[in-house]
Amino acid sequence: MTGLRGTWTGRIALTVAATLILLFLALPIIVIVVTSFGADAFGTFPPSSWTLGWYRALFADGSKWPAALSLSVLVASITTVFSVILGITAATALTRSELPLRSAVYALVLGPLLIPQVVTALGLFLLFEPASMLGSPIAIALGHTVLASPIAVMILVATLRGIDERLEDAAASMGAGRLTVARRITFPLAAPGIVAAAIFSFITSFDEFFISQFLSSATTVTLPVQVFNALSYDVDPSVTAVSAVLIAIAVLALVLVGLVRWIGSGRQHALLSVENTAGLAPGGDAV
Repeated sequence: MTGLRGTWTGRIALTVAATLILLFLALPIIVIVVTSFGADAFGTFPPSSWTLGWYRALFADGSKWPAALSLSVLVASITTVFSVILGITAATALTRSELPLRSAVYALVLGPLLIPQVVTALGLFLLFEPASMLGSPIAIALGHTVLASPIAVMILVATLRGIDERLEDAAASMGAGRLTVARRITFPLAAPGIVAAAIFSFITSFDEFFISQFLSSATTVTLPVQVFNALSYDVDPSVTAVSAVLIAIAVLALVLVGLVRWIGSGRQHALLSVENTAGLAPGGDAV
C-alpha cells in the first residue's frame, strides 16, 4: 500500500476509489436533500420542478411537526444530561481508579449497544407500563439514556486516556487534592470530550425510533415516530424536508465535534509545553 501511494498512478487510483466509496455512502443523503426541494407531490427523483413549499409546510397552522420537534428536543436534552453524568462517572471509574474486573465492567456498560434495539424497547415498555409512565418525556429520556450513555462512556474513556497523566501528577505533587486536580486539570482538558459526548448523546436520542415508538402515546410523539406515521398512513412529501433538516443538524454536530476536539488538543499541547519549559533549566537539566 505504501508503494502504491508513492506513484502518481497509485495516488490517482486511491483518490478515485475513495471518491467513489464516499459518493456511494452519501448517495441516499444526496437524494433526500435534492428531493426535499422538489415540487412533486410524491417525492420523485430527480424533481421536475423546484419549491420551498415542503419546508414552509413544516410550520404551517395545524402541522404536527413543531410539537414532535419540540418533544424530541426536550427528550434529547434530558437524555444528554443523564448520559453525560453517567458517562463522566463511569469513565472516571474505569480510567482513574483501581476498579476490580475493569474489562468486565466496561463490557457490561457497552452491553446495550450489542442488544437489538427492539428488544431493549420491549423491555423498557414492560418496565414502564405498570408504572403508568408511557408517554412521559422522562420515561422516554430514561429509555434513550440506555442507548446514549454507552456512547458517552466510550468517548469519555478515550478522552481521559488521551490526557497526559503527567499534568495530573504535577498538580498532585504540588499539594492539590483529587477534587482540585479534577476541577483544575482533568475536566478542563476533558471538556472537548465532554462536549463530544453530549453532542453524540443528543443525536442518538434525537434519532431514536424503537424506544420512542414503544414508550410514546397518542399525545406524545417524537419526531422519528412522526416521520414513521407520516410514511405509514399517508404520502407526505414534507417528510423529505424533515429528513433534510435532520441531516443538516447531524452534519453541523459533526463539524462542531471536530472543532471542539481540535481546540482541546491544542490546549493540552500548550500545557505540556509550559510544563516542559518550567521543568528544564537553560542548559537542559531538570530543575
